[in-house]
Amino acid sequence: MEKIHNMQNEIIGLKVVENLKKNSFSAIYFKTGSEASDFIMSNIYKGDRVGFGGSMTVVKLGIQAKVAEMGGLVLDHGDINLSPDEKMETMRGELLSDVFICSSNAVTMDGELVNIDGVGNRVAAMSFGPKKVIVVVGVNKICKNEASAFERLEQVAAPMNNMRLNTSNPCTKTGTCMDCKADTRICRIYSVIKRKPAKTDITVVVIGEDFGY
Repeated sequence: MEKIHNMQNEIIGLKVVENLKKNSFSAIYFKTGSEASDFIMSNIYKGDRVGFGGSMTVVKLGIQAKVAEMGGLVLDHGDINLSPDEKMETMRGELLSDVFICSSNAVTMDGELVNIDGVGNRVAAMSFGPKKVIVVVGVNKICKNEASAFERLEQVAAPMNNMRLNTSNPCTKTGTCMDCKADTRICRIYSVIKRKPAKTDITVVVIGEDFGY
């Protein structure tokens, strides 16, 4: 059963990579997170300023610790030791990082990146600013089309990230987006990147395993 599951993941993952390339992205498929992690680290050098976009996928891969160990400067606004002012300055610094590493809430079979943000720092950095952007996605985030990608945002990414951040928003009780008007709403900026932004170097790394929300 696992063998068939892995075969299906690879077929879908490679098709997405093919279509991402048609949309001018750099894209590559790896069967495992370990292989993907090695590839990501091969793009980072001692002294690089490396920004992180609040991704549980990247946390699971342990990239922050690996960057620090090899002498890179970690810019991670998710660091719980940062004050609110330090967090804001870190987010601004991420926009000018040498390498910015994040995930995407969804990627379509047609090779489009679909995201939802609260502050907008992540989708801003994905579009313009860092010298290089690496977007890491597990096969669980692959959706048939843009409509199903937005369904994934409402039914999976938004409620689970609200739970992770311990908000009091309605989706933490219902398990799905309620299009709330709460001041604490984290779903504020919706982004669809249909083709690689003209002046941004983006590589999308697709992993044949489940990662993130």
